[in-house]
Amino acid sequence: MGSETYQSPLTWRYGSDAMRHIWSESFKHLTWRKVWIALAQVQMNYGLVTASQVAELEAHQAQIDRDQCARIEAEIHHDLMAELKVYANQCPDASRILHLGATSMDIEDNTDIIRLKQAIELILKELRSLLSTLAGLIADHARTTVMAFTHLQPAESTTLGYRFASYGQDLLEDYLSLKAITNNLKGKGFKGAVGTRASYAELIGKDNLEEFEERLSEKLGIRFFEITSQTYPRRQDYILMCALAGLGATLYKMAFDLRFLQTPPIGELSEPFYGKQVGSSAMPFKRNPIRSEKIDSLGRLLAQFPRVAWDNAAHSLLERTLDDSANRRSLLPEACLIAEEMVMTANTIFSGIKINLPAIDRDLSIYGPFAGIEKVLLAAVKKGADRQAMHELLRDHSMQVWQVVQRGDPNPLVDQLVADPEITRYLAPVELLELLKVENHIGDAPQRAQAISTRIREIIAA
Repeated sequence: MGSETYQSPLTWRYGSDAMRHIWSESFKHLTWRKVWIALAQVQMNYGLVTASQVAELEAHQAQIDRDQCARIEAEIHHDLMAELKVYANQCPDASRILHLGATSMDIEDNTDIIRLKQAIELILKELRSLLSTLAGLIADHARTTVMAFTHLQPAESTTLGYRFASYGQDLLEDYLSLKAITNNLKGKGFKGAVGTRASYAELIGKDNLEEFEERLSEKLGIRFFEITSQTYPRRQDYILMCALAGLGATLYKMAFDLRFLQTPPIGELSEPFYGKQVGSSAMPFKRNPIRSEKIDSLGRLLAQFPRVAWDNAAHSLLERTLDDSANRRSLLPEACLIAEEMVMTANTIFSGIKINLPAIDRDLSIYGPFAGIEKVLLAAVKKGADRQAMHELLRDHSMQVWQVVQRGDPNPLVDQLVADPEITRYLAPVELLELLKVENHIGDAPQRAQAISTRIREIIAA
């Protein structure tokens, strides 16, 4: 970047330019001015502000002078008051009524909610794109049989679409949760130093206070809490951080699974690897899963943010302490930037994911015969076999075959079972062969995968 001082990677490496703009100092100061103008516009209805003063504020709204503001802040150690002084100097007539009746958090907390709502909408937009991509993959591969793994060991068969459907279902819940929380985000409103609205009551009278805040809510496009202290309840930040961390957990699992499935011994899936991409500085042959690893790395950090937000909520003594202020300057923007980067990266992965059908067939040929063992057991018991004795017999065959497979030889399980007279007492060879077909042991997974694909598409289109 050519900078001589530390910069967070989030200022240039992770997240979108649009997200960084929302959390920039310039946009924050512009939004402060937007809130001051809204306050003056509404106060004009009560004879406190003139139309010419509002016009003056509007005329100078975009004239942010960060250098001058920084010089003043260095002297007075209050960033909002520094901006207030700059704005007041630019508006000599309106300076007399600027910030009238307000406390700093009337401006700052409402600004935070305006920015949070815009930031989360960027994440939701990316999330809708990811869900759309996943819905397509689910539908396309609802019947593509693959080996399922439990304990990172081959288990029974499933379908690739059903596996994708598990991610899609979780992501859809994250989407709905985050959308509901965002729609319900509330600002502090205009309630003064300790939330009583005493200063505004002095200016416009108690009977006008409800109408006063309703007008401001409409102008700013955000709802307000009914009860606040000097700030809006910091519990709201905690709820939002939990939702973002929950989204991070879903994305983390998706990426972690992909890292496992693209290891060469399995190799069924892989993230995009571009023509000039370098996998390793020392080993030119490497194809490291850097995008999946980035998701997991960022996810570990995002997972810690709810703890900070919990402390901010729980430790805010009485009507307000300032021990949340410094960490919220990074907590809110970094949570949004990290979540956005994780979704953007997942979008890149799944829109270009490579599905290696020969590797899937290879793994099915090695481990697939084991998937029918449960069906053989159930069918034999239906024909009169003793469940416990048949389970032990099938287990003995399976353990013998595992040793063969581990030597790298073809799986002989089907041949062994067909040749066992105790098993064929109950099940004819042709029946056994049908039971042991791996593609016949996927239950109704294809139908349920298709159903969640349809549901995803319907919801994100609404």
